[in-house]
Amino acid sequence: MELRHLRYFCVVAEELNLTKAAEKLYISQPPLTRQIKQLEEDIGAVLFIRQARGLALTQAGQYFWRHAKQILAKVTVTVEETRRVAEHGKDLFRIGFVPSVFYGQLPSLVRRLRQNTNAEIVLHELKTGEQLEALKIGEIDIGFGRLHIEDPEIEQTILFQETMLAALPKGHSLAVQSPSMAELAKLPMILYAAGQGLTFADICMGLFTRSGLRVNVAQQVNDIQTALGLVASEMGFTLVPEQMKRLNRDDVAFVSLQDKSITSPVICSRRKEPYSDIMIIASEILDELVENRLTGRYP
Repeated sequence: MELRHLRYFCVVAEELNLTKAAEKLYISQPPLTRQIKQLEEDIGAVLFIRQARGLALTQAGQYFWRHAKQILAKVTVTVEETRRVAEHGKDLFRIGFVPSVFYGQLPSLVRRLRQNTNAEIVLHELKTGEQLEALKIGEIDIGFGRLHIEDPEIEQTILFQETMLAALPKGHSLAVQSPSMAELAKLPMILYAAGQGLTFADICMGLFTRSGLRVNVAQQVNDIQTALGLVASEMGFTLVPEQMKRLNRDDVAFVSLQDKSITSPVICSRRKEPYSDIMIIASEILDELVENRLTGRYP
C-alpha cells in the first residue's frame, strides 16, 4: 500500500462517484477503479458498495476513511515541520490551548521550556475538540482545555478544578456580595459561542438549567476578552474561571459565587505514546506548576 492509494481512496470517499473522483485526480476512471480494487484486496475488506447511482461507504470504509484522512494530514504536517526544523535548527514543541487557561500557569510553562530546552515553542489557540484532532495528526504535542472528551488515542488528565466567578460591571449592586445563580439569572448574560459537540458555553448554561433557571443571553462572543469588554460596557454579566482575576481590570468586578462548589476543570491532553525528551521535561515542569497552584503558591 502506498500513500497514493490513500489519496485516491479519500477522494473517491468524498465524491462517492468514480467519474467525478477521476476528474478531480486528473486520471482516467479505469486505472482509478483498479487502484481502489487493489486497495480493497490489500486490506482484505470491502470499502465501497457499488450502487446504480454511485458508491456508498461500508462500515469498514467509513472507519478506513476516518483514519486515512488522519494519516495524510499527519504526513503533510510532518513534511512542513521537518522543513521548519531544518530552517531553524531546533526541535518543535507545539502547545494547544483555550484562551481561558492562558492567564494561569501556561506562560510559566512556556518560559521555563524555553529556558530548559533548545526547542522552538509554538502556541496554537484551539478548542478542546480541535486540540484532540490536532494531537492525532501531530499538529500539536500537548493541549490544555476544559472539556473531557473520550478518545482511545488520547490521554486526558484533570490538573485541577478551578473556581468559577461572576464577572460584573464595576459598581454593580451584586458586585459587593456573592451572588446566587438565581440572582445572576435575572441579568442579561454574555455567553461564549457554541460549537459542535460539548463546549464551555454548554457548561455555563448547564449551571443554570440544572437548577431550573432560565437566562437571557444578550450576546454571544468568541473569546473571554470580548466578553469582559461587553461586561465593562454594562451589557450584562459572564462566568469566568478564577485565574481571570489576574487581568486586574479596573472596569470589571470578579465576584465569588454563593455556591463555592461551582468549578471548571483544567485538563491536559496528550497522545497515548511514549514521552519524548521534551515531553518529559514539560511534564516535570507542569507537575511543579500544578503543585504550586494547588498549594496556593502561584508561579
